[in-house]
Amino acid sequence: MGSVGGFERPLVDQSGVTFAYYDEVRSGPLAGVGWGQRLASMIQIVVGIVQALALVIKRKPNALLLTGGWVGFPVAVATWLLRVPSLIYLPDVEPGLAIKVLQRFARQIAVSVPDSERYFPAGKTIVTGYPLRGMMRGAAREDATAHFGLDPARRTLLVFGGSRGAQSINTALARSLPDLLTDGVQVLHISGTHDWAQVEASRAALPDATHYHAFPYLHGDMGMALAAADLAVSRAGASTLGEFPTFRLPSILVPYPFAWRYQKVNADFLAERGAAVVMKDADMAADLLPTIRALLGDPARLAAMRAAAGELAQADSAWRIGQALLRLAGEQA
Repeated sequence: MGSVGGFERPLVDQSGVTFAYYDEVRSGPLAGVGWGQRLASMIQIVVGIVQALALVIKRKPNALLLTGGWVGFPVAVATWLLRVPSLIYLPDVEPGLAIKVLQRFARQIAVSVPDSERYFPAGKTIVTGYPLRGMMRGAAREDATAHFGLDPARRTLLVFGGSRGAQSINTALARSLPDLLTDGVQVLHISGTHDWAQVEASRAALPDATHYHAFPYLHGDMGMALAAADLAVSRAGASTLGEFPTFRLPSILVPYPFAWRYQKVNADFLAERGAAVVMKDADMAADLLPTIRALLGDPARLAAMRAAAGELAQADSAWRIGQALLRLAGEQA
């Protein structure tokens, strides 16, 4: 189930995955909005609960999987009222308000890392790790180097900020790029779609862009990009908890500063274990280039970060979540 007018439908349509049903219910945010929006959301949620009750009666599910977001609230209430067991998967280290509310209706909570267990009642959580797509797990460095046309003798820096990109990261990289290329670093840059025109213009202005490989977005090739890299610069969304450990990838993490602190908590989790360096968004203009140079110029430190990241990797995370769901569904079968 998705939200009416939400961003889920395009993702489902583009995924190539065939779903038996796709339904939508009304909902709205209760956190980080004004009282007017909050009141409107409460009305939408009441309507959504009625819609969800009808859909649960019609579809007769044996279990419910929730991943957060306020769209899950009407569905969670409906399944709780109809005694359908539910499981929440928390991708980030710290839960936001939606999951803190939803967990009251859930039978079990799957978490990416053990540190998340302290936010929930004892005995209610299972540690599964962060689930990755199979195509990502199969990526190998040698194949990735050939795929992107990289020079195997050069160190590779991967820079990205999400599907739409991160303007501050893109701007800081543009300032640092000539020096990095002069240093003998090759750069894989996933700029996001929003800044792509500026990135193309910057690339055209470079005296020699041979070792600067820029893309607006990578989907199926993202595993290849991670496998090719010696160091990454990125935001600290939940995927960093799964992808960077899987690829043993050291990172400079720049948490998004204008939202709930979950990215800062994710970044601190990796940094405290020696797998990453945390940098403030406002400090990138001055600190990004010297930090990249310091890390790439210190093979021993990079190796230690790589080992620390690898120790956090958890295999078969999606399988573990699936097994937990099957166990819940079996209670209702």
